[in-house]
Amino acid sequence: MKRAQFVTLLTLLFVSTLYLPTSFAQDYTKWSLPDGAIARLGKGRINQIAYFPNDIRLAVASSIGIWIYDTQTGDELDLFTGHTGEVNSISFSPDGQTIVSGSSDRTIRIWDANTGDLIHTFTGHSDEVISVSFSPDGKTIASGSYDHTIHLWDVNTCELLHTLPGHTAAVISVAFSPDGEIIASGSYDHTIRLWDVYTGENIHTIIKHRSGVRSVAFSPDGKTLASGGDVTIYLWDVETAEQTRLLGQHTGNVHSIAYSSNGLLATAGGWAGVIILWDAVTSEPIEILNEHTWYVGSVSFSSDGQTLATASGDGSIRLWNTNNGTHLRALTSQHTYRVNGIAFSQDGQVLASAGWDGVTLWDVTIGERLRSLTEDMDVVKNVSFSPDGKTLASVGLDNVISLWDVITSEQKRMLTENGNNENIFSISFSPDGQTIASASEKQIHLWDVDTGNLYHSLIGHRKVVYDVEYSPDGQTIASGSWGVIRLWDANTHELIRTLTGHTENIKSLSFSPDGQTIAGSRWSKIGLWDVKTGKLNHTLREQPISIESVSFGPEGRTIASSNRNTIRLWDVNTGKVYHTLSGHPHYVNSLAFSQDGSTLASGSIDGTVLVWDYTLISPKAIYPPEDVNTDGVINIQDLVFVAQQFGETGESVADINGDGIVNILDLILVAGAFGNTASAPDILSLKLDTMPTRAEVETWLHEARQINFTDPAFQRGILVLEQLLGALTPKETVLLSNYPNPFNPETWIPYDLAKDAEVTLHIYAVNGTLVRTLALGQQPAGLYQSHSRAAYWDGKNEVGEPVASGIYFYTLTAKKYTATRKMLIKK
Repeated sequence: MKRAQFVTLLTLLFVSTLYLPTSFAQDYTKWSLPDGAIARLGKGRINQIAYFPNDIRLAVASSIGIWIYDTQTGDELDLFTGHTGEVNSISFSPDGQTIVSGSSDRTIRIWDANTGDLIHTFTGHSDEVISVSFSPDGKTIASGSYDHTIHLWDVNTCELLHTLPGHTAAVISVAFSPDGEIIASGSYDHTIRLWDVYTGENIHTIIKHRSGVRSVAFSPDGKTLASGGDVTIYLWDVETAEQTRLLGQHTGNVHSIAYSSNGLLATAGGWAGVIILWDAVTSEPIEILNEHTWYVGSVSFSSDGQTLATASGDGSIRLWNTNNGTHLRALTSQHTYRVNGIAFSQDGQVLASAGWDGVTLWDVTIGERLRSLTEDMDVVKNVSFSPDGKTLASVGLDNVISLWDVITSEQKRMLTENGNNENIFSISFSPDGQTIASASEKQIHLWDVDTGNLYHSLIGHRKVVYDVEYSPDGQTIASGSWGVIRLWDANTHELIRTLTGHTENIKSLSFSPDGQTIAGSRWSKIGLWDVKTGKLNHTLREQPISIESVSFGPEGRTIASSNRNTIRLWDVNTGKVYHTLSGHPHYVNSLAFSQDGSTLASGSIDGTVLVWDYTLISPKAIYPPEDVNTDGVINIQDLVFVAQQFGETGESVADINGDGIVNILDLILVAGAFGNTASAPDILSLKLDTMPTRAEVETWLHEARQINFTDPAFQRGILVLEQLLGALTPKETVLLSNYPNPFNPETWIPYDLAKDAEVTLHIYAVNGTLVRTLALGQQPAGLYQSHSRAAYWDGKNEVGEPVASGIYFYTLTAKKYTATRKMLIKK
């Protein structure tokens, strides 16, 4: 994932002053946030709108919940949350006291329209719920789903009354007739069906549309049904299911239809952002409303028919005067269709988001939109800040890279090669700001930022290149494609090496802050490669679900990954997930850490960016301070780590008591945190090479006993060290089996000493000839089992000649103790 680049303090101050909002951020940026999140940028995709019966409020079904707006001021009044997926459809009860919602989480929920309290949850659909509708008497709810069925629910008993099968594709729209006796349903199977509410019988099936039927609406007298999906809006006699006439032709596929309450007006919103008002009696068009820049997914008349509310994929909600077609106002919204990519400024105060509505700059500290860099709605796939923060690069569906002046919002230049129509999937500034690398189909293009010229292409990939990243020092370019990561010299443009060991698609790359490791997502795994050697050091295994994005934390100890709507934080040292973040109702496809390590941002196709307080979820915050190596366990390894830092001053993870120096006090606090000291610490499960020596523990104990502390934690730590010393002091001297055995050409010979002794090892051939003597000298009591402490034989005799294959014997002598074992060299 793209990491933010350096931006100067002067520039940030100027930008902050230029974009300073006229008032403090409204509270809605912090409404109903998931645990750990500190702000929400954007309000999600708009799916449907509905007027409250009193017309002074408007409900908006969005990808993150139900927003309530004041129609006069455009102010946000409330946000109803509880669905774990996006809200696709809403409908008011006739008395306006409750709202029903259908969601991609497969549930239907009823809410108190005034308080936002959840009243009941209906479950039963096996797939997303796309459409819901209250019956005119408020006693029944109809729901349409991707599972091809309509369910009818009793509002009072909360029971499922009927399941209406018959459609062969998703049911996009459902509507009750004004008398409540018939339900009309429109489906992606191109059909309209009319159902008897009481019996669940399919009365009529209408086959006419040439594409999915996205909207159906009854006239107020219940005699006519309007349907739309393709460009034609048909009118049907409800009793006979015969076509009576056409309401008219639209300029694009129809997404939404509505009648005014008096039946005199009808309207439809289409794909191109156009809304047409018709005389419902004569079918004559009255007004064409065209302020929206993208599809109009929902339309709703006020109760008196004087005002029309429209909602579009361009993120806006607009109110219109139906008498003359005048545009009354656009509600302040910040709704976004989807977020494709994000990038932080250096100090983490400014975040750029790329979406289906262009490029937006946000003030992260207060959650306010600063401004958009694209005036008209335009799909942008990715963004990247220049190192000085003055320029932002973006790439759109036209695969042209645009460079924007962050301060003036002017487009500085476009990077494009004549005749080059390759898809661009990723862009990245070089650390010096002179070059932009773009990942495209089978190659990486390098662009001169000053001239806008393409000056080199890195060729070698055989599949699409999905991501490209510069190393922190700017010397290496990494590119990820199907089954391969390639590392290139940024200066000579030569291929350095190819990282293998995987067969899946590499969607996302991230360099560690020190540039020594690169992480790559590969389906359900994250590979960690050593940049210098190309060796795959470790694999972080996820559930069998595609990982969309990976990003190294600023301290290099964390990798964040997104998988569907979940963000996981991995400890690089242990390879385990230590924290999980959830809150997006839809796929998270982009992650970015601020450079100061304070925040993590996640962008989602739900149309929002969530900003998380990383100071509360970093390894340092999650693990107790005594777990200095953040492996989730406080044990001997932590003691050794602290001991290795003795004498270090200033800020250090090993300075447990925070007194500015690492010393014996910190080590004792770690020992005291081992837990219940009634039993000796378990050292047998640790790697031998990580264990301290008996002499080291004796030294620690000696230093600790010089300090006259009576604190219980301190005394508990001394007790743990005493138990550890006992565990490291063998009760008897023992010669152990060599390892490996058989061996070629080297082996280690372990032993335990119960007392200090002069230790010698003699190695004999099978005929009793002395082959080698290893004089180990005076050794203190302790365990001599690890590679660093056991006796070592390189398979050579006294004159340095390799010995022949065969059986050999080794004898250990320590004071009065003598023991012999057998070993085998096999070449």
